[in-house]
This record gives sequence, structure tokens and C-alpha cells, in this order.
Amino acid sequence: MGNIPIRSITATRGELNLQESFNIRNIEDLLAGEDMVQELHRHDFFYMLALEKGTGKHEIDFNPYPVSDNSVFFMRPGQVHQLVLKAGSSGFLMEFKTDFYHPHDKLSNQVLRKASNVNHYSFDDPRFKKLHALLTYISQEYIEKQENYAEVIKANLGIFLIELVRQNNSKPSNNLNSYAQERLEELLELLESQISNHKQVATYAGLLNLSPYQLNAITRETLGKTCSELINEHIILEAKRYLLATSDQINQIAYHLGYEDVSYFIRFFRKHTGFSPEAFRHNFR
Repeated sequence: MGNIPIRSITATRGELNLQESFNIRNIEDLLAGEDMVQELHRHDFFYMLALEKGTGKHEIDFNPYPVSDNSVFFMRPGQVHQLVLKAGSSGFLMEFKTDFYHPHDKLSNQVLRKASNVNHYSFDDPRFKKLHALLTYISQEYIEKQENYAEVIKANLGIFLIELVRQNNSKPSNNLNSYAQERLEELLELLESQISNHKQVATYAGLLNLSPYQLNAITRETLGKTCSELINEHIILEAKRYLLATSDQINQIAYHLGYEDVSYFIRFFRKHTGFSPEAFRHNFR
């Protein structure tokens, strides 16, 4: 079974305790006057691209997003993306693992979860300048490495995440029940890590200490979908990830997703996409 190409954090300034868990880079330095072209891959860390100036193409989990000025892309570990970032773009690329930023208090964990469940943010000039100032400060701390610099970075990272959540909460349509939203975010995390092993609503309800009825009520309130529909979407998403980012055979992908009956997996995929797995790979790769 082949794996989707996974990128790890590569430090450009080899310090001991952060080089594999945190990194921040200036986009202009990173591009060095050339376009950045990244084929489909996934990360084992949180990925944050903040563009003061930006042109190009960005697709996250097969959803295209505009690359524009004053925008932020935020990805969770495990998501797949492909990126073309044109020369002349500016801003910061920040990457961090959960072993670097894993807040123990409930509120900070909720902020990280909420911020990372939105892949694309767009800001007006004043609000983006606040974010850019935070990232500039974080970058300076990372370069200079003065006493307790890691803690300073984490504190400013926490403020940065709060600003992202505030931006999302400022949208007029965002009036969801906070409890329902929190449980939905917990469900989405479970689906990302458990979808190959568990596909029953009752299983996820049990993991969340809810009844299937309560869980379905939450997904209907927040997304307008049943939990079963959400589970099926995640199965299809993971199948697409492997079809487009690996050369694995269809039976290997079916087994990876927990299907021993390959023909059933093929029928399931065709029902939800209109394509057989092989046709989807041929048409969209």
C-alpha cells in the first residue's frame, strides 16, 4: 500500500528543539523570485499560509480557493492540497506540529479546533495588518531565539488563532449553537482519524458520549446533513485523496478504507460521485 506523499517540517535555521515541530518563513525569501509549484500531497502538521500579496492557485481537499491579497489558508494535519504560488507573492508560511502547540486548557483547544476547521479566510486591510504584525513578531522571535522564545511564539500563535476565529464569527450567517458547533468539530476530528476503521453513526455517537439521535440533531443543525451523510462524504474524500495522490490499485485503496469487498466499494464510490474509482482517477488526475 503506497502512501500519499507526506511532507514534514523542514527547518531552515537548524536549532535543536524547534526544528522538527515549528517553522515560519518569509514568503518572498522562500520564493526567491520564482514560482512555487507543489503537486498533490499532505502534511503531518498544521499549515498556515498568510498572504499579504498573492496570486496563484490553491486546492485543498479538491476544493479550489482564490489566492489573493490579505488572505489566510489554514490546513489540518492529514488534509491534501496542491499549490501554485506566483513570484511576487509576500507574507508568511507557518508550520507547527501538535507536539509544539497542544494547549492543555479547554478554551485554547477549542480555538485551535475552530480556526483549523476553516481552510480559507479573507480579511480587510486593517485586520490583516494585525495578523501580519503578529507573524512578524513570531518570525523575529524564531530568528533571534532569546530566552523563552518558544513560549513567546506560542502566546502570539494563540492570539493569531483567536483573530481567525473572530473573523469567522463575524460573518452574519454564523449564529450556530456553540455547544452544537463544538461537538461537530470533535466529530470532524474523529472522522479524520477513524474513518478507515469506523463507519457507523452509533460508533461515533458512543465516542462522543451522545446518542445517535443527539448526534444526528447536531449535524442537521450545523450542516443540514445527517451524520450518515457526513460519514459517507469523508469516506469519499479519503478515497479521492488516495486515487489522485498515489498509484495504488483500487483493491488496495478499498482495503485501506476498510472494505474487504472491493466490488461493494466500487459501487459505493460510483453512487456518490457518478464515476468508478478508475474513471475518477483517469479524468481528474
